[in-house]
Amino acid sequence: MNLANPWALLMALPLTIAAWRLLRRARRSGVRYSAIARLPAKSAGWRARLAALTPYVMIAGLSMMVGSSARPRSPLSRQDKSVDSIAIAIAVDVSGSMLALDLTPKGQKFSMDTTRLAIAKKLFAEFVEKRPDDLIGLVTFGTYAATPSPLTADHDALLNVLKGVEIPFLDEGEQRTAIGDGLATALARLKEARPKSKIVILLSDGENNTGAVEPDEAAKAAAAMGIKVYAIGVGTRSQRTPVLAPIPFGRMTIQYANMEFDEHQLKSIASTTGGKYFSVNDRDSLEEALEEIDNLETTRIETSTYERYAEHFPPFLLAGALLILVATSLSMLAVRRLA
Repeated sequence: MNLANPWALLMALPLTIAAWRLLRRARRSGVRYSAIARLPAKSAGWRARLAALTPYVMIAGLSMMVGSSARPRSPLSRQDKSVDSIAIAIAVDVSGSMLALDLTPKGQKFSMDTTRLAIAKKLFAEFVEKRPDDLIGLVTFGTYAATPSPLTADHDALLNVLKGVEIPFLDEGEQRTAIGDGLATALARLKEARPKSKIVILLSDGENNTGAVEPDEAAKAAAAMGIKVYAIGVGTRSQRTPVLAPIPFGRMTIQYANMEFDEHQLKSIASTTGGKYFSVNDRDSLEEALEEIDNLETTRIETSTYERYAEHFPPFLLAGALLILVATSLSMLAVRRLA
């Protein structure tokens, strides 16, 4: 809490002097009179007591008015805040192969919570929470690329969107991966971002086999824009990779398939843009890759916000006005009764 008008407290000085004089006069008031027995036994009446109380009530009311004129308040937001920020587009593969279960931690049973996509979503959520000042957006790509969330500083909204990302269950012949389109879409989202430092985190477990944009062309465009791409290749090369597969009536079963991805393509994208490639074959290595990316340098930017305060002076103002009204009423009542 602070005061908008701290100089207004100077008006409390004359009130302090007045209160001191009242208390001093009350202690020293009286007359010398030896024949105390001749004084009336009855003490001063209630009217005289009201008259004596009135100045104190008035001083209390004026003190409240002085406090309200200083305007005590609590800040709700700050103005001209400097933050370190970069713009990050997270591009996530949502093709059917992201249902593979080879990232499942040891000792844990296979389930929808241990697929490649589920683990990637969880670790990306932790990554977002570590970078509260960054502008972060989300792009998904499978057969086609989409933007579930543009660049935003509202990370709560972004995390809700990320939580809802799922793999579209298409026909087997339509399960394709458009890496080039996904990267191109991410670049389009970063093009107008304010921070000078911009990166793409591209996570895929497949090879580019569809889409209008070739990955190499998208990588060259990223390099021309000064945007680094950190490519993450997910998965193990095995003919016995467990995969969740949908069966009729909305149920899932575990099948084993040969899983391969174009690691050379991802390495080429990272190299062309000045980024880095990460090979991920378990949960821990994916977490380590994101931690390394989290240590990137940032760029300082200035943001301006309107300064708002919660004002606390109204109760003091109301209390002061009421006390002054009471003091005035008591004074008028005492004077009228004593006249």
